[in-house]
Amino acid sequence: MDTPQNTALMRALTELPGPLPARGVIHIAIRHTDRFTVVSNDLAQHPTLSTVAVGLAVRIQSLPQGTEIGIKALAARFPEGEKLIAAALRELEAHGYLQRARTRLPNGRIVTRTVFCNQPAALLRTRVAAARPQQPPAPPQAPALPDVQQEQAPEAPAPQDHAPFVALVPPPTAPRQPSPPLPQPRELTAELDRAATALLSDLRRHASQLVLSESDVRQLAPAVAAWLERDTHPDTIRHTLTNDLPQPLRHPAKLLKHRLTVLLPPPLPGADDLAAPARPRIAVTPFQTCDGCERAFRAPTPGHCRDCRNAHGPAQAAAA
Repeated sequence: MDTPQNTALMRALTELPGPLPARGVIHIAIRHTDRFTVVSNDLAQHPTLSTVAVGLAVRIQSLPQGTEIGIKALAARFPEGEKLIAAALRELEAHGYLQRARTRLPNGRIVTRTVFCNQPAALLRTRVAAARPQQPPAPPQAPALPDVQQEQAPEAPAPQDHAPFVALVPPPTAPRQPSPPLPQPRELTAELDRAATALLSDLRRHASQLVLSESDVRQLAPAVAAWLERDTHPDTIRHTLTNDLPQPLRHPAKLLKHRLTVLLPPPLPGADDLAAPARPRIAVTPFQTCDGCERAFRAPTPGHCRDCRNAHGPAQAAAA
């Protein structure tokens, strides 16, 4: 089965121009026209990345935008196991090729967003260059007269400027959007304040990371009271605040403030709001019995049907 391939390979080897090296690898480079991915030598020859990490990075670069590249998704796609893939992802993340961040969708679901950069060093250089103050342009100088007695050497071509790397994340100096205010109850009664304070102080029993100071509890208690005022069960609030916490959790109070603000449920509707809307009544013309032929017909008042009215009409007109 391998004989035709080996024969074609040796035939291509004989067609390479110039002398071939006596040892080492010999490249037979065929130009790609479709289905190819450009990989830099910085990644392919990285001195500290493992071969598994380099290969996984190449595979990630070849995947379409939006493809799931979690540990389980990659293990289902490629022959390597989950442990080996997880270790390779950690290597790429440590060297700046990969960044994983947990974000919350508008429906409340938490997902992991993965950003892959094929040249992290170029991204850093671009940021450093943007942070440096720009130098004022030098004044134009008069062109030097050529020396006619000395042969002029040909000038080397000026290096071409490469297109700058366009960062997909905003710079650190970008203005931040103001955070929405904490929810407030219509009336912070003593009972609501006591229940909200107890719920916040008890969170560390359910999640050891959620250790709050007294100042944090006082600040967050009105928001919890707003949830309780909207007839939200304490177990529901506790589950919302402790479920799927990020690891590691550096700012518990900020996370709770975000969840209490963004995930605030609407007030429960009243009985009148849930009642079906009244259907408009349609006026129905009742049936009447004709005084002449006793046939049923629709009319608002008793009398004759249309046929009797038409028949009696000419006779009454003639008698008159």
